[in-house]
Amino acid sequence: MALQSLDNLVTQLSAQPIIFVGGKGGVGKTTTAAALASQFAAKHKRTLIISTDPAHSLGDVLNTKLNNEKTAISPYLDAIELNPDIIVDAHFAQVERTIRAYANPDMMPKIREHLQLSKSAPGAQEAAMLESMCQHLIAAADAGYQHIIFDTAPTGHTLRLLVLPEMMGAWTDGLLAQQRRQAKLRSVATHLDSHSNKIAASKANNHKDLANPFQKHKPDRWEQAVAVLEKRKQLFRQAGQLLHERTQTAILLVMTADILPLAETRRAIEQLEAAKLTPAAIVINQLIDPVQTDNFWQQRADRQQQIVKDIENSFKRYPLYSVYLQQTDIRGTKALSELLK
Repeated sequence: MALQSLDNLVTQLSAQPIIFVGGKGGVGKTTTAAALASQFAAKHKRTLIISTDPAHSLGDVLNTKLNNEKTAISPYLDAIELNPDIIVDAHFAQVERTIRAYANPDMMPKIREHLQLSKSAPGAQEAAMLESMCQHLIAAADAGYQHIIFDTAPTGHTLRLLVLPEMMGAWTDGLLAQQRRQAKLRSVATHLDSHSNKIAASKANNHKDLANPFQKHKPDRWEQAVAVLEKRKQLFRQAGQLLHERTQTAILLVMTADILPLAETRRAIEQLEAAKLTPAAIVINQLIDPVQTDNFWQQRADRQQQIVKDIENSFKRYPLYSVYLQQTDIRGTKALSELLK
């Protein structure tokens, strides 16, 4: 498919409430995402842009200091840089509050120690980040935003985040099933205890308190824990449905006309297609004008044009958009909006 200018990309995505921008590191994802957000805002469409990239370059591109809370960039544009450390701390604080409702107080120091170590476990940061993203995803629509744009970390991280809602939903289902089995066992144990004499019951309870970190509890405390899991399950289900709905979500891949980004984009598309999350379009960034007066730059331009042909042959089914190399860095909403014209 022939290359198109970026103003056509704005038209293509104008009806998409949710846009994920991904690609290999260093290809211009943040600039592209911020340019889209700035252009939508310039058209008086309420827009929220969220960076999930730990590199935190969105604030630099927008010329504004950002943090984990929403910051107003203009009357129609808000921005957030998700901080993984803050999100993980908040996530595990919620886990601790849930456990405290039914755990033996004497066991809490050991439980806190275990939770602290769990923060560094593989996947812990991704799970916490995913939950935060899903919360923002659902809340943005309720807040009246017409577009929510995610400036994501490099490709592999993006792919995992896109497929995690279904995986986390299944994992939560497993926890709920285990919780129900335990509830049945507790019910049987309570029934048996009611037929035991007081001395035997006292011995059994003393033994159980030593062996089990969980104290005797009221049923509603366990119901609170189940309610937390059910709420998470519902959150992941809603987010998963939005991600797989093409009228709601568009996935935009950014690349440069180089061998490594081409190979990574091929792999990304294969994985997205396997997950039934096909990209809406591909942006080819940092192109050089095909006609140069300097021999070095002409060789670079010729090399790029060869790779562009490979890109056009490889991705015939997807709209391709070109962005030419700029003389200066793009900073601020005005300059970003101009990039797409």
